[in-house]
Amino acid sequence: MKRNTLVLGVVLLILATFAWAGWANFQYRKQAAEKLAAANIEGNLVAESGEGTPGFVSPLKGKPAPEFTLEDLGGKKVSLASYRGKAVLINFWATWCAPCRIETPWIIELRNQYAGQGFEVLGVSTDDLDSDNAKTLANEKKEIAAFVEKMHMPYPILLAGDALDHPYGGLDVLPESFFVDRAGKVVAVQFGLTSKSDIEGNIRRALAE
Repeated sequence: MKRNTLVLGVVLLILATFAWAGWANFQYRKQAAEKLAAANIEGNLVAESGEGTPGFVSPLKGKPAPEFTLEDLGGKKVSLASYRGKAVLINFWATWCAPCRIETPWIIELRNQYAGQGFEVLGVSTDDLDSDNAKTLANEKKEIAAFVEKMHMPYPILLAGDALDHPYGGLDVLPESFFVDRAGKVVAVQFGLTSKSDIEGNIRRALAE
């Protein structure tokens, strides 16, 4: 009897997790649409992939990705322009973002799978940084570095991603991913948690164009 109760409890927990993930994904997409609409950035709500749930089409899609230069965890300046000729996934995330923890292993696996074809990931942290207090800043960087080490993220991790909030249309919905082709054009945008297959499909699109 106890064993049956335990099994039932596990099944209910799994079902609840999937239900939460679906709800959270819908809310992220809805928030992204509201955020960009409030900022008077032109975009359209459309049904994606033949599904009934509307998704936001970023105004950056089909346009050059906004250029930027940010520091990595080692203090080295890294520019998007230096990756021209490669397909790039610009992934905005934060250590406190639960959906980011879910998708990061997928991104790592896909990065390793497609790196040989000229694909790279730029992980842009949007964690708050106190640049006015050296001690606090050092501790904040240590926390980000500890997260990166724990997740075994093998690609460049850039800091102060909030500086890109305006050029990338607002970053209140995390994770947020921009897929850039070899010529520097945004070919796909993902708001919130999607799926590994969606990410892989957009990587292939960036590599092909």
